[in-house]
Amino acid sequence: MAERVVIERLEFQGHIGTTAGERQRTQPMAVDVELEYPAGYHDAASAKDDLSHAVDYARVAKRLVEIGSGREYSLLETLAERLTGMLFAEFPVSGVRLWVRKMIPPVEAVHGSVGVRVERTRASHLTRIEPRPTHFLVEQLHRLPRGHTLDVAAGTGRNALYLAAHGYTVEAIDRDEQALETLVASARQRDLTNLTVRRVDLEADPDWTLELPKERYDVILVFFYLFRPLFPHLLQALRPGGMLVYETFLIDNHLRHQHPRRREFCLAHNELLRLTTGLRVLQYDEGEHTSNSHERPGTGTVFTARLLAKRTA
Repeated sequence: MAERVVIERLEFQGHIGTTAGERQRTQPMAVDVELEYPAGYHDAASAKDDLSHAVDYARVAKRLVEIGSGREYSLLETLAERLTGMLFAEFPVSGVRLWVRKMIPPVEAVHGSVGVRVERTRASHLTRIEPRPTHFLVEQLHRLPRGHTLDVAAGTGRNALYLAAHGYTVEAIDRDEQALETLVASARQRDLTNLTVRRVDLEADPDWTLELPKERYDVILVFFYLFRPLFPHLLQALRPGGMLVYETFLIDNHLRHQHPRRREFCLAHNELLRLTTGLRVLQYDEGEHTSNSHERPGTGTVFTARLLAKRTA
């Protein structure tokens, strides 16, 4: 039987309503929530009798109130989605049951509350995230150290948003100003204050690498971008114990799909291993992998090299 943390009738004052007048007035809100432990998590927490190994319901309550009272909402459904997303992002839970409601709804003849119920597993929640993070990052998330992250060539930020939602402090860099504006808007919409962006053209401004701090980052991400002179600087920017997560196209993808159009934008076989010499390889493979649609439109797979590697002390 699954173990759960239960919080009943957490109350706060919120601004929510379909009209501007209703949103301007505070009104009493309530949230009931059940958080399901992952398999084995409850037993480990109870055996250690240590809050750091359990779901901290006081912190859960604090975050629910912060999100519920921190801004205006037009719909209860929007608030329920934000609360659910936060719970999966910030707490080690495998399932969420949530009931958010107006205690005094402005509806004649309704003498109780009105609200929205959400019931979701972590797996079903991940399928709703847009834009979708890369499969390799999702697979390796449990191995990554918590802390400061650099996302190189972040684009519109599917991976930066994913890690920020999981509590990482993320710096996203890209040369496309419009893409970064989209990323900032997405972060703002999701209430992610732990993500910053910077416009950088790595190839046109090679001196930027001199500004890259040494031993600053716990995680560095590079997905579907290849600029070979950057590698020594990335390795130096990792802290001892920090990890590099890298995936991009193999020459096979150019030969079979003519994408990318220029073969120098593709890795030769085993080239990624040579470029990251000095790191301890935790996982590496080359071949045909499941793709997201914008990596190769019209097909479900791409040929890539994928690496998870760690800087040792």
